[in-house]
Amino acid sequence: MRIDIITVLPELLKSPFEASILKRAIEANLVEVHTHNLRDYTTDNYKSVDDYQFGGGAGMVMMVEPIDKCITKLKSERDYDEIIYMTPDGETLKQSIANEMSLKKNIIILCGHYKGVDQRVRDHFITREISIGDYVLSGGELGAAVFCDAIIRLIPGVLGNETSALTDSFQDNLLAPPIYTRPREYKSWKVPDLLFSGNFPEIEKWREEQAYQRTKDRRPDLLND
Repeated sequence: MRIDIITVLPELLKSPFEASILKRAIEANLVEVHTHNLRDYTTDNYKSVDDYQFGGGAGMVMMVEPIDKCITKLKSERDYDEIIYMTPDGETLKQSIANEMSLKKNIIILCGHYKGVDQRVRDHFITREISIGDYVLSGGELGAAVFCDAIIRLIPGVLGNETSALTDSFQDNLLAPPIYTRPREYKSWKVPDLLFSGNFPEIEKWREEQAYQRTKDRRPDLLND
């Protein structure tokens, strides 16, 4: 997979890809992540990427021309499955979306800023709009990093245990069941005896029941999706 991220603040995207799972995935050549500074596609001396909106109104808007130039250049070099715009009013990122995106070959992610982008970008270039939640951040970079983490970890070979991604919380729209580690008893807090029984069908049944109940209590909306 190749991911191209278009941003006005590429320095914000360095750290997330220089540690842990994302770093290992890149070093293993399982994924390529490239950032593109939108200011490199401007024509004026100030490297302006934003302007006032027609019709008046507070706040600046990202202009269509530099975005067009950047996307057009990338598309001239390879085909892309999706061109994604990170925006608070997009569809909320869910595990099913991450699963779908992890199967793509090449994607572009455009990070929003200011009051957003010229509508013509959304009309003529963007194929999908994604939000990581119903709130507003200073820019789309952190959202892009979250989105990339959610999909890269699903690529075969990225995680050491191939089954771990398949049993993650939310993978089946259920919260994860309670999990325990050593010691077996701590401050009189005990691990359920069933987990030591060796009866794996019963253990899995218990985990499913616990996951369902936790989801019902904490996130009943997930059971209706």
